[in-house]
Amino acid sequence: MNNRVKELRKGKGLTQEDLAEIIGVSRQTVNAIEKQKFDPSLNTAFKMAKLFELPIESIFLSED
Repeated sequence: MNNRVKELRKGKGLTQEDLAEIIGVSRQTVNAIEKQKFDPSLNTAFKMAKLFELPIESIFLSED
């Protein structure tokens, strides 16, 4: 699954550590999500959507 997490995080002026703390995951998890090596849980995806004020499907893009 492709995503725009890095772009959106930087747009908010957040570090990976900042984002991780806000959504309750580790910095390594944020890094893995940004590098598309790990798909977040639904709960984490909803937290990101709320933070970035976007629908989930605008952050996480299907490879179809």
